[in-house]
Amino acid sequence: MPTPSPLAIPTRFEGAPDRVALVLPGVGYTPARPLLHFAGSVLQQQGWTVQEVWWEVPDDFGGFGPQERIAWVEREVARAVDAEGGACRLLVGKSLASFACGLAADRGLAAAWLTPVLTFEPVARALHRTEAPTLLVGGGADRVWDRRIAESSGHEVLEVPGAGHGLELPDDAVGSIDILRHVTARLDRFVAALGTGR
Repeated sequence: MPTPSPLAIPTRFEGAPDRVALVLPGVGYTPARPLLHFAGSVLQQQGWTVQEVWWEVPDDFGGFGPQERIAWVEREVARAVDAEGGACRLLVGKSLASFACGLAADRGLAAAWLTPVLTFEPVARALHRTEAPTLLVGGGADRVWDRRIAESSGHEVLEVPGAGHGLELPDDAVGSIDILRHVTARLDRFVAALGTGR
């Protein structure tokens, strides 16, 4: 086995072997971006094994039909879940990753969805049948967020007023950092509750 390059970016952070969380990207929002980076930090601090998933959305993804998009995301996520041999217990995903809500529901996986695409009916429908603990975080100015759908799902909901799809405020970097702190704190509480067997 080749020695990893010292310049390689790690994508796995070992913790409890029976508590693995997958960190799932959006279309262009990688696990290195702030929301997912700090989500991973929260998980590591609470003793979880964290596996980042880095995917490359196909060039022709924009031409996929709705079911093709879901199938592609579910394939990527299922591959990562299956690789953990039953130890995966949590998904933390941004935007496009929420197309795996149905998979999470079917497998009983807890999830924290950051800016889920609630205006996409299959995502909303999957959330309504999900029984595992789930946190939904969205921005009040995000066109793919729908507070009514989020609250009717029966899951934990955090809406950030005025925030767009990146959970940032336009022309307000400092205010956006405050949002990052708030979302990270809420994730911290959600993950801590999972550890108590909620």
